[in-house]
Amino acid sequence: MRAYVTAMLVATTTISGGGFAWAQSSSPFSGLFSRDDADDGPVDLDITVEGGDDSLATKIRQTSLISAALSEDRTTGQDVLAAARGDYARILGVLYDNGFYDAVVNIRLDGVEAAEVALLDAPDAVARAHVVVIPGPAYKFVRADLAPIAPGSEIPPGFAVGETAGTGVMRRAALAGVEGWRNYGHAKADVGGQQITADHDAQAVDTQIGLDPGPAVTFGRLNVSGNRRLKERRLRKIAGFPEGERFDPEKTEDVRKRLRRSGVFSAITLEESETLNADDSMDMDLTVVEQRTRRIGAGFEISNTDGVLLSGYWMHRNLFGGGERLRVEAEVKDIGSETSGRDDEYLIRLERPATLTADTTGYIEFEAEQTREEDYDEDVATLGLGFNHIFNDQLTGDIALEYQFSRAYDDDLERDFKVLALPMDITWDKRDDANNAKRGFWLSGDATPFYGFEDTDSGLRALGEGRAYYSFGDDRFTLAGRARLGTIVGSEIENTPRNYLFYSGGGGTVRGHPYESLGVEVIEGSDGTIKTGGMSTATATAEFRFQVREKIGLVAFADYGRVWEDGAFDGGSGEQVGAGVGVRYDTPVGPLRFDVAGPVSGDTANGVQLYLGLGQAF
Repeated sequence: MRAYVTAMLVATTTISGGGFAWAQSSSPFSGLFSRDDADDGPVDLDITVEGGDDSLATKIRQTSLISAALSEDRTTGQDVLAAARGDYARILGVLYDNGFYDAVVNIRLDGVEAAEVALLDAPDAVARAHVVVIPGPAYKFVRADLAPIAPGSEIPPGFAVGETAGTGVMRRAALAGVEGWRNYGHAKADVGGQQITADHDAQAVDTQIGLDPGPAVTFGRLNVSGNRRLKERRLRKIAGFPEGERFDPEKTEDVRKRLRRSGVFSAITLEESETLNADDSMDMDLTVVEQRTRRIGAGFEISNTDGVLLSGYWMHRNLFGGGERLRVEAEVKDIGSETSGRDDEYLIRLERPATLTADTTGYIEFEAEQTREEDYDEDVATLGLGFNHIFNDQLTGDIALEYQFSRAYDDDLERDFKVLALPMDITWDKRDDANNAKRGFWLSGDATPFYGFEDTDSGLRALGEGRAYYSFGDDRFTLAGRARLGTIVGSEIENTPRNYLFYSGGGGTVRGHPYESLGVEVIEGSDGTIKTGGMSTATATAEFRFQVREKIGLVAFADYGRVWEDGAFDGGSGEQVGAGVGVRYDTPVGPLRFDVAGPVSGDTANGVQLYLGLGQAF
């Protein structure tokens, strides 16, 4: 006996209230897609789709409750029968979504139709489950009306005369129509009515969907609850709720993003009021849950020549009750280095969100560095006041005013540098994943005009960097590239702060050569020329990334670096090239990276370099 979807045999069926009537089809079907989905388990499952195409067969297999039960080792007769009875509706849902309304579905358990077995009469065990689906012909739209449509609405192209009349595309069209009106300021837009008729003889569907835009809406009041330590006035400032403005779902999402970026909350719920006010304004209810105030973190990187780098931070959220964030960082690198002493870096930064605007964060920071390299020693202290502005999800900018004092030790000479600088940078991030990008690009531009005091020159330091990613082969293969250009103009190299100068070599520039191994030698010291960074630089990196398994990847790379003596990429220069391979192991916080690199050209080589760290090289 065959179990049909329905016993009704009609020429034309009117569809209302989301219900359809389907008919048994007596038409012959061509094409047979079958697969034995069983493994070595106690139940053999076979799913056969007669007709349709491969994609339909795949969707049916993926939605099968029997298949899911067997994959979870739920193989008793009761489990298999319950899953089989549920599969009738699940499979029909897939068929309707794809425009098949004359379908026949049989699910047999050891030769018995599952629909004819009561749950209380379930067998103790099932040896074989056989699902046979005959979709019948795909119905087409003879009319696909959706009205009224708001300007700018993006209606699915599949909702059109002559296209397959699946319930899925009907739902997407209705939702797109409602979303279009919401984007146009009509927050309470909804589906007003629908009339859908299926002609089984013509295998066609006549669809009319009416939309009810409702009135144009403005943002009303924001009702706040859940904040405990954060002051309500500051919460409203951080949220930047656009009270009185025309309703826009994107502005609502902006409020959520600002609250998440503050780092104060572990949960945020922003809901629209069910009813409008008399003036067609709409209130919204905001409920927040605050996070714990303190957080710590750490990181590391290991090189066989540069030694170990250890970093850590401690952070206090909502320090004064206004969303302020105090962060203390420390980094110690070159521990055990063969070529230099230990370098230390310390940072204290206090941030205040929603300073000037809801998307602007003000900050004060103090940074101290101690550098002990083979060719020079340097101590630097910097005090700065700045602002970071988020233009949108991809574009951010930063500007600061900072005073820097540095002291360089070259041979037996000691030299002080004092500058007042105005560093500015802008970043455009279009990567799909910041920790492990597969596609997209990242662009950054820095400009730092500086005014020198006493014997320090004034000038401009500029640095630009671009990264690009392209994946293929189902994202198993990724080509990644990075290019970096920097120069200093307006000052002489001997009168320029040493930490402004450019080096090449190491994990951030050219792997296979020691850290900051490539510079220039133009400044005269007591024992000859002193090695320092250069006034201009250019570096480039190319990587080929191959995902071998779900969590394991391989990388082959080549790095290039060049440093010039003068600004504007002029004067004498040196260059270096390195290449190598690496392994990546994916973790929840980013890939664990292990690279082995050697020198290809350049006179700064010092054997094979090993690098271990967290995250991709770029």
